[in-house]
Amino acid sequence: MKRLYVIRHAKSSWSDPALGDFERPLNKRGKRDAPFMGARLKEGGAKPDMIVCSPARRAVKTARVIAKALGFPAGTIVEEMAIYEASLYDLLAVVRKFPDTCGDVIMVGHNPGLSDLAGYLSPDANVYMPTCAVFCVDLDVDSWVSVTAGMGRMVSYDYPKKHR
Repeated sequence: MKRLYVIRHAKSSWSDPALGDFERPLNKRGKRDAPFMGARLKEGGAKPDMIVCSPARRAVKTARVIAKALGFPAGTIVEEMAIYEASLYDLLAVVRKFPDTCGDVIMVGHNPGLSDLAGYLSPDANVYMPTCAVFCVDLDVDSWVSVTAGMGRMVSYDYPKKHR
């Protein structure tokens, strides 16, 4: 059994038009929501073996804040370029390369790819990933390479605005 936490980065800032998309930081709401969702994951018992994220600034910051909340060493977060601006199939290729020694993995990235991945893995879930949303799915496989369409069972789906 494998467990995947799919997390969209927290809300980012558009205040500096000189910054490219890749360099956008978290805004005030994002800086509030990321630790909140990290705490929610901790309360839910999340214990990732690996955290992998897009190298975009907002995704890295989100991953680091969540890692801190979970007591996961930030220095071991894997930045994976293939997650940035990824399609469903790009993300699936990343998932299929996770080491089989990892049972629980957190992946932090971007939409629309993450929403598409959630729907692909667990079609009954029908979720849209707003900023800082967490979609957790159990996958009945021994190897990540075996992950295919419709095989997942949604465990949880949470996002900050649900709690306001």
